[in-house]
Amino acid sequence: MIKRTNEIKQLLKLYEEGHNRIAFVYGAPQSEKEELIRQFLPGKKYFYYCARNASVEEQLAWLSGEVEKQYQIKLQKHSYDECFTRIKSGDSSKLVVVIDEFDRIAKKDPSFFQSIVALKNRKLYPGSVFIILLSSSLTWSRRDMEKTLGEDLNAVDTTIFLEELSFLDIVRTFPNYSVKESVQLYGIIGGVPAYLNRWDESKPVKENVCNLILSQRGALHTEAEDYVASELRELSVYDTILSAMAQGNEKLNDLYRRTGYSRAKISVYLKNLASFDIVAKVNSFETGGWDNAKKGVYRISHHLVDFWFTFVYPHLSESVTMAPEAFYDTYITPGLDVYLRPYFVGVCREYLSLMNMVGKVPIKIERMGTWVGKEGTIDIIGQDHVRENVVGICNWADEELSFARYTKLIEDMKSARIHAKTIYLFSARSFDIKLKALEHQSKSAVTLVDMNEL
Repeated sequence: MIKRTNEIKQLLKLYEEGHNRIAFVYGAPQSEKEELIRQFLPGKKYFYYCARNASVEEQLAWLSGEVEKQYQIKLQKHSYDECFTRIKSGDSSKLVVVIDEFDRIAKKDPSFFQSIVALKNRKLYPGSVFIILLSSSLTWSRRDMEKTLGEDLNAVDTTIFLEELSFLDIVRTFPNYSVKESVQLYGIIGGVPAYLNRWDESKPVKENVCNLILSQRGALHTEAEDYVASELRELSVYDTILSAMAQGNEKLNDLYRRTGYSRAKISVYLKNLASFDIVAKVNSFETGGWDNAKKGVYRISHHLVDFWFTFVYPHLSESVTMAPEAFYDTYITPGLDVYLRPYFVGVCREYLSLMNMVGKVPIKIERMGTWVGKEGTIDIIGQDHVRENVVGICNWADEELSFARYTKLIEDMKSARIHAKTIYLFSARSFDIKLKALEHQSKSAVTLVDMNEL
């Protein structure tokens, strides 16, 4: 079971403070925020309520009923103020009040959050209280929450976004997997806790994919499209755009030509997909070679959605008529290495970030990104406060990282108009013998990083 240690520490710090506090915790539907709360609550007095999709009157009735049931009381006025007046810890300890999916109440009834603020300010309950508000709606949390709550939003002391787990977290969670298997797992389902908790480390990657994703009874078989549908409408439009992107159409004009939708319409739908962390705009690292950079590139950023629309969606009929193992061998195996390449780049960037944190990079990196050129790409650029750089390229699929690839990087650096203090060459397999020799030259600025070191 995944444990979010850092987030629990943040909540504990707020809980242990002398003042009343409000924490807003949000994440995608599969972030398993409820599991975080289950791990946080033991040993504490608490009141927990999960909001329904209900009318204003029905919502209040449900909350009132749960207050009455937990505290063995009878409410008279049936208001949020009265509910929060009657809750209690029963002793001098701080009471934890958890409202799950609180957006379901707040966006329909302004009096609810006003009562939450009053509870924090000791106008309803005289004891110490720590209030945790949870939401699994990314779009509401990022786009509508501020408008809904207005100035009352200032009462929230801390906002915690439940990010996907990092590659390092995955390696720690699946210690028996090789680095290669961990990269494959990461590229296919990402760091989503609910997905990772379903993955069976005792089985190879292919068997997990067949059991969980390709099987009609698999736990993740419909998850990619269910995830898109959880907050977005007009699925035929979104699926058409995502399918086109998975086929390599990364620019607005490419999507316009492929889908037939207007550029204005595509822009709106891409914005909606981005607000739900399904699509991301790739902003090329700003260098002196801005004229040579490719601009306006969009890519699918949700790993499972990317995997589904790359491999399964184009062959949906065959996924029903073929056995999962045969489908995997026919449609996934031939293209898997190409698919995994950008995810391996992400793994290498994470490695470099960790090395930077412990002072093992020749500069102190303050920002990092990718330079996407019209004629080539620099996978990694890290820059410090005085604009000194380190750069890197990553080889996932080739038997070795060739010397020609290194010379192409030098050309791309000229196009980007940057110099590098150190050039990092990452490879999942091996290195050209010339690169090995180059690394050992006294004046060389080249560092080779084997995948197994990650």
